[in-house]
Amino acid sequence: MKNFESFLASQLNEFIVYRQNLGYATKNILSHLKTFDRYVKEKRVAPGLLPPSFFLEFRAALKIESGSINSILYTVQYFFQYLLRKDDYTQNPVKGIPPLPENAFVPFIFSPEQIDQLLDAVCKRIRKTPKLFFKDLSVYIAISLMARCGLRIKEPLWLRLNHYRSRERTIYIEKTKFKKDRLIPVPKSVAADIENYLAVRHTLRAEDQNPYLLASFQLGRLSDNRVRFVFHQAVKDIGLHQPRQIIGNTTFASPTPHSVRHSFAVNTLKSTKERGIPPDNALPVLAGYMGHKKYKHTIKYLKLVDAQQRHGLFAFATSKQEDI
Repeated sequence: MKNFESFLASQLNEFIVYRQNLGYATKNILSHLKTFDRYVKEKRVAPGLLPPSFFLEFRAALKIESGSINSILYTVQYFFQYLLRKDDYTQNPVKGIPPLPENAFVPFIFSPEQIDQLLDAVCKRIRKTPKLFFKDLSVYIAISLMARCGLRIKEPLWLRLNHYRSRERTIYIEKTKFKKDRLIPVPKSVAADIENYLAVRHTLRAEDQNPYLLASFQLGRLSDNRVRFVFHQAVKDIGLHQPRQIIGNTTFASPTPHSVRHSFAVNTLKSTKERGIPPDNALPVLAGYMGHKKYKHTIKYLKLVDAQQRHGLFAFATSKQEDI
């Protein structure tokens, strides 16, 4: 597959291979570097060293949100740092370019009651024919694990049968976003749902050799596209669908599957506080539970507003916008 077409194509491909050999995922940086490569090609830049002014022009040409622009420029800067280490450049031409100011980002947060409503809506969408019933039940289990255990969308889909330990009521999650393994307990209600799912699987697919816990057809795993589709339909069913909105210098996110992970963390810390326990005391456990490599990724949840506070903040921002 031909990823790049500018005069930097061979070096860009080398950089991607370099990152892959280090064990990093390359989906995002590949997208960023394709955007950069396309611009270099469109400008018909002759082979040679690129000056800092070229990157300022590139940044100005990107008609997207400042946060996305900063992400692209950061990736490009990292690429040229790689070229610097190879002595292809004597200095990094992107290093001195400051990031653009970004909007404050407010993720969508479900309240515990809304999480219950969401799962009920997903459950009601389970179809009755044997083949579709099994597939839809798999989707329900995936979303339950995301909502009740704070999993990323890919994590329940990559679970294998032996990763669920019935006697201990735990799941073993192998090397995900930060290449971390973790063994986490699941709530009794989720464990009961998994046991029910496995019983259904044994009844409907007794000869099934699929190694994945949440099986699709044949030997494949459940598709995240299917999980996303059902999630968004369920959000509409309970009246919580809303578009992503930018009000002033604040971006209010729409509900996404990742929102239930944020909600799990925020609601866990809120519940901890309501029980009279300092939320800071729960951070080490929560960090391990969610598979965070760095503590700072967990600490940020102390700063996030809960569902009720977010609703109030959104209403306030909207009213101020109407006053202008």
